Amino acid sequence: MTSPRRAGGTPGRLVELAVTDLGIIDHLSLVFGAGMTALTGETGAGKTMVVGAIDLLLGGRADATVVRSGALEAVVEGRFEVDEGELILTRIVPADGRSRAYVNGRMVTAATLADQAVLLVDLHGQHAHQSLLATRTQREALDRFAGTDLGPLTEARADRRQLGQELAELGGDAGARAREADLLRFQVGELTNAGLDDPDEDWRLDELEDLLAGAVSHREVANQAVAALVDDEGAGDQLGRAAVALDGHAPFAALLVRLRSAQAELSDIAAEIRQVGEGIDEDPARLAEIRERRQLLVDLRRKYGTAPAGEGGAHAGGGTLHDVIAYRDVVAERLARLEDHDARAASLEARLVLAEAQEAVAAQVVGRSRRRAGPALAGAVERHLRDLAMPHANIQVAIGADDPGDDVQFLLAANPGIEPAPLTKIASGGELARSMLALRLVLSEAPPVLVFDEVDAGIGGEAALAVGRSLAALGANHQVLVVTHLPQVAAFADQQVHVYKQVHKGITTATASSLDEGARVVELSRMLSGTPDSERVQDAASELLALAALERGR
Repeated sequence: MTSPRRAGGTPGRLVELAVTDLGIIDHLSLVFGAGMTALTGETGAGKTMVVGAIDLLLGGRADATVVRSGALEAVVEGRFEVDEGELILTRIVPADGRSRAYVNGRMVTAATLADQAVLLVDLHGQHAHQSLLATRTQREALDRFAGTDLGPLTEARADRRQLGQELAELGGDAGARAREADLLRFQVGELTNAGLDDPDEDWRLDELEDLLAGAVSHREVANQAVAALVDDEGAGDQLGRAAVALDGHAPFAALLVRLRSAQAELSDIAAEIRQVGEGIDEDPARLAEIRERRQLLVDLRRKYGTAPAGEGGAHAGGGTLHDVIAYRDVVAERLARLEDHDARAASLEARLVLAEAQEAVAAQVVGRSRRRAGPALAGAVERHLRDLAMPHANIQVAIGADDPGDDVQFLLAANPGIEPAPLTKIASGGELARSMLALRLVLSEAPPVLVFDEVDAGIGGEAALAVGRSLAALGANHQVLVVTHLPQVAAFADQQVHVYKQVHKGITTATASSLDEGARVVELSRMLSGTPDSERVQDAASELLALAALERGR
């Protein structure tokens, strides 16, 4: 999946937003440039619906009531410019049924869509997608502001977790390990004493037992066979008579040769039979020894083999000797691990104590860094809030008492006499948006697209100029979209989009258009006094644009 780059500037910016059948929007397509874009228009013209469309791309709640009356579904598409090219996020909200989400045309869950969008867009105002509201993000922001080196703590934590896992994997209580070791020690001893080296030993013993058990019978049959072959009137004599009868008769010359050969072979066979027979001796002691060894192997196969009993042959007592030898090796290895357990456990416990001490030291260093930077960060944000018409704002950075102080919360009291509370509990959308703006001005890291809604609520005059100036400053490194009613804010924008309503055949819809320089003067005039055609007001609007351009160095 395409990944956005989180750095400021052009990569990651919102290139185009297309909205269909959302609220009073019939069809709307906006192309955005870099820098700051102001969305302006009369109250109720549909500016909030544009922000709501972006909120849907961020995984916001898809309520069927946002679908335009008479339409089957609302569709929002955002085309972003990222490192790898383009990333297109789509959210479809049907009038009846569950919403659908797409990334580059591939269907995904709303959560997956949000995971992509949150890297690209941060929305500040009445919506709930401000990344800076998350405790983790606030902690990371504080660490970046402080230049906290988290490397030693991260490494120490990883070492401690790894050692703890290894110690836990040793498992079992001491009694259970001792009982298992006793059993395995007996088994290893029995198998080792058996001297099992040849997995085919039982087959060889089978042959030896057969030889020794039938020694007398073997010698008797050998003598009988020799007599039948070489004694008087035996097979040898019969072959000799046949040879004498054929000798001198030419037609049988070749056969006579074969007959003489058979006589010689018969004589050799008789000699070998005699030799084998004479070599077979009765040895009752050796036979008893072999039978005892065979019984031992049967018992070992029955106890430690894996083949089912009763298969017959040399394996009737269980599995094969190969299975028994393999079992011996396995239990010997397990016994070695058990016997080494206490030593390993002691070593791991000692290393764990050291790792915990190193983690504690690293945590203290991080905690000191965070606590030292907290007031400095709060002071920097408060100074920006003074310029943003929040002169009595009290910002605090609360840090957990236990090192390393991972529990970080940004607290705000917008007015005197109020206890600072987490930013998530701020009721005023305008105050929250300005607090986010002040934080963004202080902190360097942020998604590439920043959307501000209600940032100018309840302010005017110099404070409005300060808000516009601050938003323009953010626009130098981010793409900033701001919904505003104040001409002082809109004048600082690189691009101004006018959102307005129109009625066609009794149906009201919202549309929008990007304004050129002349149209901006007219729109700013409307925002200044409600009299866009007044030359005097247009002169004031032109002056406001020139002032903003001058302050921005254009």
